[in-house]
Amino acid sequence: MNITWDEVTIDRLHHFEKVLPLYDLVFPIEVREPHEVFMKGLHSAKTRKPNSFRFLVGLDEEQLVSFATGHYLEEVNAGFIVYIATNPKVQGNGIGSKTLLKMEELLNQDAKTAGNPNLETIILETETQDMVHTKEEKENCVKRNQFFERNHYKKVKKFKYLQPPLHQAHGPVPLNLFIKSLQGNESSIETIKKIIHAIYKEKYYLVNGIDEQVLKDSLQKMEQD
Repeated sequence: MNITWDEVTIDRLHHFEKVLPLYDLVFPIEVREPHEVFMKGLHSAKTRKPNSFRFLVGLDEEQLVSFATGHYLEEVNAGFIVYIATNPKVQGNGIGSKTLLKMEELLNQDAKTAGNPNLETIILETETQDMVHTKEEKENCVKRNQFFERNHYKKVKKFKYLQPPLHQAHGPVPLNLFIKSLQGNESSIETIKKIIHAIYKEKYYLVNGIDEQVLKDSLQKMEQD
């Protein structure tokens, strides 16, 4: 399969609508953001430099095979991958790993644009088995975690991570947090917590528009646990 890569930007939205059905299919409602949040992220890519938002699309001719989104966080020189998914029709061809590597490449470019030699860390959230609803979703959850481990991401086990509520009717959502150090050294808990604070600020406050007090409460609850 010959994958070609393209990016959705605020000025180039021609693949945007193609991604949304796959996004809605793959991710549980608890971690699925309203579609307009993507648009806010694309706007932020223009206004928050050297912070960035990447919306990567993988194509085989005109067929969508994968997508990924992520933020570069200049304050901590880290990348935050928000979503990554492969079209179920073409899974098993190494597409997920290729998509992940391409996203890492783009985030590393952002780090260099910000004046750093290289990106230091990449971090991501993924659902836990407790939040899935069907046997198929549970199997997919296990496969997703194994996928990240194969790609050299390590699960953070020293504290329980909470994603702030994406929907007003829900509270904070316990998720697995995976991290990959690109410099060969293991990230300390203090470093991980600094990255989480940057994620809460750049992603969940400035892009998602979650109330500041809600974010403070989520951080406080996470640190207490």
